[in-house]
Amino acid sequence: ARSTWELLTCYPGLHALWPQRLAHVCWRHGLRWLGRFISHVGRFLTGIEIHPGAQIGRRVFIDHGMGVVIGETAEIGDDCTIYQGVTLGGVSLNRGKRHPTREAGVVVGAGAKVLGPFVVGTGAKIGSNAVVTKPVPAGATAVGNPGRIIQPGADLQREQAANRMGFSAYGVSSDADAPLTRALHG
Repeated sequence: ARSTWELLTCYPGLHALWPQRLAHVCWRHGLRWLGRFISHVGRFLTGIEIHPGAQIGRRVFIDHGMGVVIGETAEIGDDCTIYQGVTLGGVSLNRGKRHPTREAGVVVGAGAKVLGPFVVGTGAKIGSNAVVTKPVPAGATAVGNPGRIIQPGADLQREQAANRMGFSAYGVSSDADAPLTRALHG
């Protein structure tokens, strides 16, 4: 954002969070219809659907928010980022906790689906278009469908093991100095 005015007038993620905060207060005080109505108006104006029962922390950033869906029992910690097309959804119709809990600092990439009542740990990342149905440890990254956990440092360990065995993926060694080879290796 180039100015506060631009931020206040042109950021749909912010525009979706304002009515959600009001809708959440109504929801908690038993004014369920009013909370749902405020939520519905927010969705109509922004394309971002946040259930009034969802608990959202501070400094949550919804970037290019069109198509974001956040379910009733979802919990989002402080300083999280959500990109377009993300679903924080449930996998059952049972009462009780059905949606994911995201701890502080989690980033969810565009189009990702995070489904079920589990925890995504502090500082975790979920890659674009991943479908995650199991817990993600703090600091880890989940990618793919179904979501696979990539532990921090796993790439370095794989590369060290490959170097010990003399394996060169795609015939590219790490000590090659040809520009094209370096680009392919990168």
